[in-house]
Amino acid sequence: MSPTASNLSALPAYGHGHVTFLGAGPGDPGLLTLRAVEALAGADVLIAEPDVLDVVRGHARASVSTPELTVVDDASTTAGIPVLRDAANLVMEAARSGKRVVRAVTGDPGMDGNAGQEMLACAAEGIPFEVVPGVATAVGVPAYAGVPLRDAQGTDVRFIDARTASERCWTEVGTSDGTVVVSATLETVSAAAGELVAAGRKPDTPLTVTVAGTTTRQRTWSATLGTIAQILKQAKVLPSPEGHQPVIAVVGERSAAAQRDQLAWFESKPLFGWKVLVPRTKEQAASLSDQLRSYGAVPHEVPTIAVEPPRTPQQMERAVKGLVTGRYEWIAFTSVNAVKAVREKFEEYGLDARAFAGIKVAAVGEQTAAALVDFGVKPDLVPSGEQSAAGLLEDWPPYDPVFDPIDRVFLPRADIATETLVAGLIELGWEVDDVTAYRTVRASPPPADTREAIKGGGFDAVLFTSSSTVRNLVGIAGKPHNVTVIACIGPATAKTAEEHGLRVDVLSPEPSVHKLAEALAEFGAQRRAAAVEAGEHVTRPSERRPGGRRRRTT
Repeated sequence: MSPTASNLSALPAYGHGHVTFLGAGPGDPGLLTLRAVEALAGADVLIAEPDVLDVVRGHARASVSTPELTVVDDASTTAGIPVLRDAANLVMEAARSGKRVVRAVTGDPGMDGNAGQEMLACAAEGIPFEVVPGVATAVGVPAYAGVPLRDAQGTDVRFIDARTASERCWTEVGTSDGTVVVSATLETVSAAAGELVAAGRKPDTPLTVTVAGTTTRQRTWSATLGTIAQILKQAKVLPSPEGHQPVIAVVGERSAAAQRDQLAWFESKPLFGWKVLVPRTKEQAASLSDQLRSYGAVPHEVPTIAVEPPRTPQQMERAVKGLVTGRYEWIAFTSVNAVKAVREKFEEYGLDARAFAGIKVAAVGEQTAAALVDFGVKPDLVPSGEQSAAGLLEDWPPYDPVFDPIDRVFLPRADIATETLVAGLIELGWEVDDVTAYRTVRASPPPADTREAIKGGGFDAVLFTSSSTVRNLVGIAGKPHNVTVIACIGPATAKTAEEHGLRVDVLSPEPSVHKLAEALAEFGAQRRAAAVEAGEHVTRPSERRPGGRRRRTT
C-alpha cells in the first residue's frame, strides 16, 4: 500500500471528507498513473472535466456519483470553453458530507488554475486533500506527435496559454530562440503565430500543430509561423464548427519538428485511427479490442451472438454432478463459453476448481486455456499444433484400459453439433457424454447509426472470427461496404464471407484471434508503406468511399 493510500484510512478523524485533485493526462487512458487508478477505485464522488470523464470513469466503482459540471459564464459559453465552472461548489459540498471526492482535470492539476483555487478553498475550510500529478497536456501531446521539446544542447522551453498571454509574454518569447509550447485552439493558433512573428520570431520558424493529442483522433500539421494559416485552410480544417478544439503548437528551430517523419511513432502505428468492427460476444471481444488499440485502432464491439442457457438444463446438471462423483476421466472444453457455463454451474452448487481433482482437462485453443487458468484449473492438454478440434484430436491419447480406470469424456458445448471431435474421441476408444452447456442465438441488431456505418463504409475494417459471425452480422446489420477491409480467421470463415458477396483482404495464418489482429496490422503497415513510397497522403480505407473526406495525417 502506498503512503498516500495508508493516510486515507485515517480520514474519519478529520470530521470531513477528503479530496484528491487528480491529473487525468491529455486523453490517452494509458497515461493514468498507478496512484490515480488507486484513488479512483476508492472514490465516492467523481467530479471530472467532460473531456476526461470517459478516461477516468472506468476505474471508479459502479456506485460512484458523477455530478455534471456546468459552464456558468456567458463568455466561455460563447467560445465553447468552460473557463469558469461550479466545480468548487460541487467539491466542497461533497467533502463537507464526509465523502471521498476525486476531482479529475485534464493534464496536470498544477497546470490548471481553477484546480489551484479549489485547493485553496479546501485549505480554508480545513478539508484534507492530496494532489496526484498527471502528464501535462503541453508535455504529453508533443511527445505523442513526435516533437521533442529539447535538444542535446538543452534548449530553453517556455509554455504559453494563448487565451491569457499578455503582450509582455509574447514579447519575451518573441525575442528568445528557445522552444515555445502554445496552448490554443484551431481557430486561434494562426493568430498566436502572428503574435510571435510580430514579437520578433522569423516567419520561417518551424511549427507543429496537434489536435486531439494522445488519442486515436490525433492529427498533426507541420508548417512555419508564416504558413500555418494557409496549411490549415488547404487541409480544409478551417473554417469549421470544430474550430474551438484545443491544440498544442510547438514553435522553434531546435524542437526537432524537421525530424517528425522519423519521430512520429504514434501516428505511424499500422492501424492508426482505423475504426475496426469487432463482431463477437462482449466477453470475447475485450482482449482483442485491447490488442487493436495497441496498433492505433479504434475498436467498435458489436455482439452478433448472444449466449443463453440450454432449454433443458437437466442433462448439464447430471454431467456436472458426474464430475464430482468420478464418472469421467476427461473433460474437454472447446470454447471460453463452455468454461463459463461449467463455472456457473459449479458456483450454483457451491463448488470451485477443487472439484476437478483427479480429472484430466483439455482445452481447444489458448483463449479457452486462459479462461480455465482464470478459474483456477491448469489444462492437462492443449493442442500443440492447430488450435482446433482436429488439432486436439491429434494430441489426444487413445483409451488404454490398463492406465485409464474410466473410459468416459465429458464434452460441454454449444447447441451446435461437434461431430468431428465426438467421432474422433470414439475412434480413439472413448465414450463421450456430448452435453449442450449453452445455446448461441443471434444477437439483437445494433443501433441505427452503427448499421448505417457498416453499410455506408464508416468502418475501415471488420474482423470475422467464425462463419457464424459473418452470417449473423449480415443478418442483423447488413453487408459491410466494399471499401471496408475484410479480415477472416480461417479458410472456412473466408468462404462464408465470399458466399455473402464480401471480398476477403486478410486471412489469418493461424486460427487465432490474436494472429488475426496481427495479420490486419501487417496489412495496414504495408498499405501505409506503399502510400509513403508513392509520395501519397496516408488515408484510411473509409476515406476512399464516395463522400469520404481525404484528410492529411502528416
